[in-house]
Amino acid sequence: MAIKPGDKIGILSTARSIGKKELELADKLFRDWGLIPVYGNTINAQLNQFAGDDSLRTADLQNFLNDTEIKAIICARGGYGTIRIIDGIDFTGFMQHPKLICGYSDVTVLHAHINDKLGIPTIHSTMPFSFERNTNEAIKSLKDALFGNPQNIDFETHALNKTGTAEGILIGGNLSILYSLLGTKFGFSTGNKILFIEDIDEYLYHIDRMMMSLKLAGKLDYVSGIIIGGMTDMKDNKVKFGITAEAIIASHLQLYNIPVAYNFPAGHIDDNRALVFGRKVKLDVTDIASSLTQINQ
Repeated sequence: MAIKPGDKIGILSTARSIGKKELELADKLFRDWGLIPVYGNTINAQLNQFAGDDSLRTADLQNFLNDTEIKAIICARGGYGTIRIIDGIDFTGFMQHPKLICGYSDVTVLHAHINDKLGIPTIHSTMPFSFERNTNEAIKSLKDALFGNPQNIDFETHALNKTGTAEGILIGGNLSILYSLLGTKFGFSTGNKILFIEDIDEYLYHIDRMMMSLKLAGKLDYVSGIIIGGMTDMKDNKVKFGITAEAIIASHLQLYNIPVAYNFPAGHIDDNRALVFGRKVKLDVTDIASSLTQINQ
């Protein structure tokens, strides 16, 4: 599924509106990589906060999924809206001619369904809307993932880490989106998998609620390991919750005998490294550092 120079890539928005002018940097980068950007009808479209109405966003994604000349799909931005169209997508053509779908945040809806129900890899990565503030490492990691280069990342330790080693299929994404999929037909399984989570702009009590829901839904019972990325711009009430988002997560994971690694460079942060979901990885957490290594399959 790796792409190569000369391939066409589709750029669209399944959620919030974005203008073509905001994609100038991304367009230049993709062309420098030897790729040919093709823009969907959702670019420059707007209905309130959305990149056009649900039918337009559904049709745009469906067209790119079915188009065999499009070798990868890059979601231009997140926000909210992908869950409104997922039920209207027919993945038959996509299953016959799989292609990489890239993005993070609201794009977690697509990751969860495609990884879990269809068994096809996707790329959790930065998106064109964020390119201007991303680190060079984040941009390079997206390029590497698209072109099939191994994704091996070493990252700093954290006081709340739980040491150990685990292997499993990497899944996950935005915690709020994963939480919203619980109990739906677009939900996800976690057994023998490595779960990655991140979030932004959430109240601390809501982080607790979401972790509690994952626990009550059995999503933490058989997971092989957990990676926590950015927990960015967390909010609190006048009466304080009392601990950080990371500490809240740790409190829910203390009874599980699995490796847990915080400080992973991915999520709503500038250094948002690409992760290939749906592929087997090795998580190694020590007192000195942590590492995530892609295992060839």
